[in-house]
Amino acid sequence: MSELRILIVDDSTVMRKIVERSLRQAGLDPMVVLEAGSGTDGLEVLKGQTVHLILSDINMPSMDGLEFLRQIRAQNLAPGVPVVMITTESSEEHVKQAILCGAQGYIRKPFTAEQVKERVLPLLAAAQGV
Repeated sequence: MSELRILIVDDSTVMRKIVERSLRQAGLDPMVVLEAGSGTDGLEVLKGQTVHLILSDINMPSMDGLEFLRQIRAQNLAPGVPVVMITTESSEEHVKQAILCGAQGYIRKPFTAEQVKERVLPLLAAAQGV
């Protein structure tokens, strides 16, 4: 697999680093990590960059992850790119909303590198036709 370009969208800098570390521990290297602190920033990144995977928090100020996902689809910014939502929400309703908006998976906080690997690798393989 060539170098992956991954967008991590979370309002917490610390959480973005935790997600990046988990991806590396899951074996996703080499990779280029692009970061955004909000859904609005994430959309701007996608307007100028091609990515292979998007991981987004659901709860963020200004534009939450669900609206970010809706906007990705409405603006056709990342066609065919798997989106995994990251959430502290235990509510099944949030998960259902994420799937309805086009997310291919979700990871609940706190998570392990193994959980990230189990959720992300099959999505990447399917998206890249492996």
